[in-house]
Amino acid sequence: MGLKSNSEEKLNEALNSYLGQEGLLSEPSSSYGLGNFLQDKLLLIEAIQKGVSFSLFEHIQKLVPLQDEEWADFLNVSLKTLQRNRKLSNFHFKPIHSEKIFELAEVSQLGLQVFDSPNQFRAWLNTPNLALANHLPKDLLQNSYGKELVMDELHRINHGIFA
Repeated sequence: MGLKSNSEEKLNEALNSYLGQEGLLSEPSSSYGLGNFLQDKLLLIEAIQKGVSFSLFEHIQKLVPLQDEEWADFLNVSLKTLQRNRKLSNFHFKPIHSEKIFELAEVSQLGLQVFDSPNQFRAWLNTPNLALANHLPKDLLQNSYGKELVMDELHRINHGIFA
């Protein structure tokens, strides 16, 4: 639990730094965490348009239980491109990639709430799910419609409704 809160604290610091540097918040506050950010749709739209910085992406990457190869696949870029971008200072993802990063952060935030453990959430993402027509939840995250199906299933699990 201590590791999770430390990681979450670092993510919130990175998010606040990003929001302040990008001028998305007039006064970044330490209480403005990822959960609040993902709920603020207008701020999210503005952040997507400006592009996610690679440093913020790296912090989100720690929250989302995916490997670099999987991230590259979800973002529809090559692994080499992702690795090359990591080395560039002040790199920002294109809006289409930024939107995907925030969508996966949103799914992961809910998944970690539901399962209380990154390992349990990762296992769920990689297990065929009867409620999702025996698809791997991870595979459905390729587009926004699949993401909504996964989010709906996570909400059902959270409320004790099993298909």
